[in-house]
Amino acid sequence: MNTRFYNARILTMESGIAIKYGELWVKNNIIYFLGDIEKSPAPLFWDQEIDCKSNLLMPGFKNAHTHSSMTFLRSYADDLPLSEWLNKQVFPMEAKLKPEDIYHLSKLAIMEYLTSGITANFDMYFYPDMNAKASVDTGFRTVLMSGISNFNSSTKELESEYITYNHYHDLISYRLGFHAEYTASKELLQSISSIAHRYKAPVFTHNSESISEVESCIKATGMTPTEYMDSLGLFEYGGGGFHCIHLSDNDMKIFKSRGMYAVTNPGSNMKLASGIAPLQQMKSLGIPLAIGTDGAASNNCLDMFREMFLASGLQKLKYDDASAMNAEDVLYMATVGGAKAMGLDNCDILKKGRLADLILIDLNQPNMQPLNNIAKNLVYSGSKINVKLTMIDGKILYHDGVFNIGINPDEVYFEANKCINRMKNQ
Repeated sequence: MNTRFYNARILTMESGIAIKYGELWVKNNIIYFLGDIEKSPAPLFWDQEIDCKSNLLMPGFKNAHTHSSMTFLRSYADDLPLSEWLNKQVFPMEAKLKPEDIYHLSKLAIMEYLTSGITANFDMYFYPDMNAKASVDTGFRTVLMSGISNFNSSTKELESEYITYNHYHDLISYRLGFHAEYTASKELLQSISSIAHRYKAPVFTHNSESISEVESCIKATGMTPTEYMDSLGLFEYGGGGFHCIHLSDNDMKIFKSRGMYAVTNPGSNMKLASGIAPLQQMKSLGIPLAIGTDGAASNNCLDMFREMFLASGLQKLKYDDASAMNAEDVLYMATVGGAKAMGLDNCDILKKGRLADLILIDLNQPNMQPLNNIAKNLVYSGSKINVKLTMIDGKILYHDGVFNIGINPDEVYFEANKCINRMKNQ
């Protein structure tokens, strides 16, 4: 499938937020040409030509922390403290999940990702085979990771998944990880560390999401979660943490020295009253940053526009500084930063030879006018209504409100409601 986009503003994210005007050509699943039509190669045979009408082509957002199948708990257990929400509501319901539930619930999340201009996610959840199948069947790009803990899976399964899903499909890859320090024994963490050393692979986990998590680890080990996990060799090849709200100065030094990514989830953290991650301080230290929505059980919206606004706005509030975490930095986190954290270096920016994972933003909406600064408009006033088109691997999966994912949306909604209704009655 060869696609020509013309009459486009183009934000490549290759070097800042400079915007070009011209064309972008996709040959099969690769960006073949980008720039001024007068400098283009010989035209291809076009399967489709899209007049962008001066709207904005840009890299898709990379959702760097998700639990896709938790869509079944959207608005189910709201307005509760983190510990009660997790232990009394989420864990008991998750125990009722069946593999086929994951398949349908992942499709629901993917549909929402597409409407938000998200072209890849970094997912931790049960039954990765069903998650991978849902992504491949819909054409979505997913980086899987393990949520192994004392209560599920094994390191033998973890290693098997690492090998399997890094050779499964072009849309699927896999990173080592585990649920959290507080749900993993020392023996389990040491075993995961051995696997990371064997493959020279980065490791990701929930880290310092709550004060009680940090205090409990210090009480048990004499170290913060970051210090403790690093002492076991888990981060020798990098990796990162999700949330990273209550990091100490020494924790941040470890993140910096190990080249670890801090993936912030401001919507979820705010809603669960977990706190505000020190993004501005981490940025000043040179710690690489990315953004994720977390799951629909805690957020409840899988919307990168809202996360970008909160990522910037909450930093301004935290530091009492309206200049903290400017829009350009946040936009980088939501696109290139997330891609780098997820190991997706082949679809991080718009450039000849990169995979065609891109979105078309409708600038001809009231919330995007006037065009004083398009990047700032995206972060501070942009919304899902501005996503006209989402393309992944050269295939348009969403265009002007219509999904092209191989299934009728009503079927997805039916299966999601059937799943939660069954579980409520069990």
